[in-house]
Amino acid sequence: MSKPKMPKVLIILTSQSRIPSTGSPTGWYLPELAHPYEIMTGKATLTIASPSGGEAPLDPNSVQMSQSQGDTAATTFLATRKEVWQRTVPLSEIVGKEGDFEAVFFVGGHGPMFDLTSHATSLSIIQSFAAARKPVAAVCHGPAALVNATAPTGTPLLQSASVTGFSNEEEEQVGMASVMPFQLETELNRVSGGGYVKAEQAWGEKVVVSKTAQLGGALITGQNPASASGVAREVLRAVGLS
Repeated sequence: MSKPKMPKVLIILTSQSRIPSTGSPTGWYLPELAHPYEIMTGKATLTIASPSGGEAPLDPNSVQMSQSQGDTAATTFLATRKEVWQRTVPLSEIVGKEGDFEAVFFVGGHGPMFDLTSHATSLSIIQSFAAARKPVAAVCHGPAALVNATAPTGTPLLQSASVTGFSNEEEEQVGMASVMPFQLETELNRVSGGGYVKAEQAWGEKVVVSKTAQLGGALITGQNPASASGVAREVLRAVGLS
């Protein structure tokens, strides 16, 4: 007997390499891809995409943080999996192929706050997944990609949903609040109609799974880097894997 076909998961990274107001390097956050990639590899077929395609910028601060915290999974991923983020598929090549995938997952880092929030192709892809009742997932600043997303009816995708993402307190603690285009917690709470939730303590793990009429499939969000593994496990569960 042939092996059952593995579900395909689309993982989207930012293409934003700099903070506009300061010129400081930014991008996607290392453990928020490394841990989910490790968890999902072998259970799902993973396609890594970004708005521009090619090399997606890795935030150097996330490398330093992973090294200082002794995050061996992240540092091993960094050393052995460079092709994963250096050869991403342009989002334009995903359009029309959304049906090939069972779920979409947005990795965080500060970059998504600048490019994915209003990226027309990304928003179109999200709408396609929502219309097909397939899971939409994001972690940390990744939910910024969902703020302006709508269902085919035009209803905000997050309306009446429970959702989480990087908190205002966490943003203040990393000293980035003043250079962000908006505060993610505040905006997620506004768009959802008061549905933002977070861990009792800053930096605590928080994963939220929500379903609403306009979503169809599960909305899976994680608050911060500590929540990335939990989001990946919920993605697998949502596509029928444990």
